[in-house]
Amino acid sequence: MSRPGRHFLQIPGPTNVPDRVLRAMGGPTMDHRGPAFAELGKRALEGMKRIVKTEAGQVVIYPSSGTGAWEAALVNTLSHGDRVMMFETGHFAWLWDKLARRLGLAPRVIGSDWRRAADPDAIEAALRADSTHEIKAVCVVQNETSTGCASRIDEIRAAIDAAGHPALLMVDTISSLASIDMRMDAWGVDVIVAGSQKGLMLPPGLSFNAISPKALAAHQTAGLQRAYWDWSDMLGPNANGFFPYTPATNLLYGLVEAIDMLEEEGLSNVFARHDRLASAARRAVQAWGLEVLCLEPRHYSSSLTAVLMPEGHSADGFRAVVLEKFDMSLGSGLSKVADKVFRIGHLGDFNDLMLMGTLSGVEMGLGLAGVPHQRGGVDAAMRYLGETVPTAL
Repeated sequence: MSRPGRHFLQIPGPTNVPDRVLRAMGGPTMDHRGPAFAELGKRALEGMKRIVKTEAGQVVIYPSSGTGAWEAALVNTLSHGDRVMMFETGHFAWLWDKLARRLGLAPRVIGSDWRRAADPDAIEAALRADSTHEIKAVCVVQNETSTGCASRIDEIRAAIDAAGHPALLMVDTISSLASIDMRMDAWGVDVIVAGSQKGLMLPPGLSFNAISPKALAAHQTAGLQRAYWDWSDMLGPNANGFFPYTPATNLLYGLVEAIDMLEEEGLSNVFARHDRLASAARRAVQAWGLEVLCLEPRHYSSSLTAVLMPEGHSADGFRAVVLEKFDMSLGSGLSKVADKVFRIGHLGDFNDLMLMGTLSGVEMGLGLAGVPHQRGGVDAAMRYLGETVPTAL
């Protein structure tokens, strides 16, 4: 059935793809061994270095989902049986741990209630106890997409340094890159994992590793089997803008356009926009009398807000009403919080009026679904946005 207007895609990724990016992706497929492609490849690789803020490191781009970049980070730096530290902030941290076990690694998991970010003190204590340095890597999800809790990577780096531990720091930025600040060199991150379909404003299909010199040194002695994911195979051709296999040419067209858009706005402005819209969304949730899943305000995500449903009410049932009545998709709860939360995505190509439309659909949906709440969430968000309009847009 045809429905008027545009579908509101307000999940925390894939996000809305800007028209500029879609038009760029419509360019003709080119010879991926020719000089024009070399220019495109170099623009994409150098642009991604600026996005992750590294001068010392290198970036590789895979035709894959973020799961592929998770695997690439591990197999390129570690050997069978190596101990890695994982902090279970939510569903995606749990999946990375599961993948590590399947590769033959031995994760040590610090658990949590899925309502908090990674705890630097707990990480420091665990590393201090590892006097023989059996732990080879610390793996942290910067922004846990399932819970809306964002970990402070600078504080985790400080904890590793305070423990005097040589472990690599690996960070999943899949739902944070280009939405929440990431400073690879300044924060001493050794491997970044990223995907195309969230803050980078592209369709799914590309993933990324950013690699520090320390991680590249570990790569030289890593013993896990790898073929498709091998950094060495990638970095050789990448030096001239090429890839060791047929790349996702049209997605790379879109990537360089998305990088241009981010840099035209200015990364600091991009982060401020996400912070402001996230704050407005949380004001709406609080005005409704509902509860944000993330408990600590300093760890609130600027990419999404996960909202707890009142006891006895189905988050999935509410989401179904919103989809049917208003043609809007909200994020579902995952694994431990399935049917207990819904998630509002407010990242990527997103502005004030898009947020107001989203929150209006949520508030109307709460009423139609019979979810106990107070009215006025939309008004609270609108007042905040009106009071905080940037002086220069």
